[in-house]
Amino acid sequence: MPFEKIADQTGYLTLAEDGAVLSSGGALENDEATAARLMQVIRTAGAGTQLTAAHTIRKLSLIYDDYAYVICLSNRAYHVVKRSLEKGSPTHAAKQ
Repeated sequence: MPFEKIADQTGYLTLAEDGAVLSSGGALENDEATAARLMQVIRTAGAGTQLTAAHTIRKLSLIYDDYAYVICLSNRAYHVVKRSLEKGSPTHAAKQ
């Protein structure tokens, strides 16, 4: 699914395993600083590494008051979407 079709998305990043920005758009276009911070979080969380034989982190969500970063590992790249969490939206209500 193209990033532009994701509901409430305001920006996206695709990051290589080493943290290099492969593509970006919207509010995250050319945002190297955010990409570096997100890679620090991914590495700290151990995303993409096998924790046990049955458990590997494949999706990570960072939820703030007004927005969230949803990070997924697919095809040896991290796909990041920044989503707006407007008050009254189902996504915002679910985090409460």
